[in-house]
Amino acid sequence: MNWKRAFVAVVAALPLLWLFKFGFTRNPADIPSPLPGRPAPAFALPVFATGEGPLARTVGDTLRLREFSGKVLVVNFWASWCIPCREEHEALTTSARDYIGRPVQFVGVLYNDRPADALRWIAGLGGQSYPALLDPGARMAIDYGVYGVPETFIIDPAGRITYKHTGAITRAVLHTWIDSLVSDKATRAPASRGSGR
Repeated sequence: MNWKRAFVAVVAALPLLWLFKFGFTRNPADIPSPLPGRPAPAFALPVFATGEGPLARTVGDTLRLREFSGKVLVVNFWASWCIPCREEHEALTTSARDYIGRPVQFVGVLYNDRPADALRWIAGLGGQSYPALLDPGARMAIDYGVYGVPETFIIDPAGRITYKHTGAITRAVLHTWIDSLVSDKATRAPASRGSGR
C-alpha cells in the first residue's frame, strides 16, 4: 500500500518540479517589452539638469523626440532613490562623453522623484555629462511601459526602439548597441550639424 502513496506523491510532484525547472531558466529581471522594433513614443519634456560641456542644454528648454531624428538616442529612466541607478551612472555619463561629435545623444528622464533630490544626487556622483528631463505624472514612463528604474531604451536614427535594458546598464552593452546603429560614415560626420532644434 505504501508504494501506491509514493507513486501518487511522485505524480503529484512532477508538475511542480517542471515549474521549478522552467523558472530557473528565466532571468527574473528580464521583463518583455512590446516596444523594440516599433516607433518610439513622442515626448516633449523640460530640462532640469543641464549636463556638461558640449552635451549641455539650458534648464527649462523643452527636448522633443523629433529633434533627435537621424541620431541614436539613449533614454535612461532613473531616480535618486534607486540603488542600481547609482551603479550605472558612471557607465552612462562616460559613454555619453565617448560619443561626443557623433550622431548620438543621451538623455536621462527622472522617474517619480523630486528634482531637488535628483540634483543633489547628480552632484554627489560628480556630475552628469548629458541633460536630465522632468516627466510630470510619469506620462513618458507610462508611454514607454516602464516597470521600474533603471530602464534604458536605445532608439535608432529612424526613431524606432531597437533595445530595452532593464536594470543597471554597462558601458559594454551601451557601446555594442550604439556601435551597431552608427555607420562608419555617420561616425566620421562632423559634430556641427546642429542640435535639431
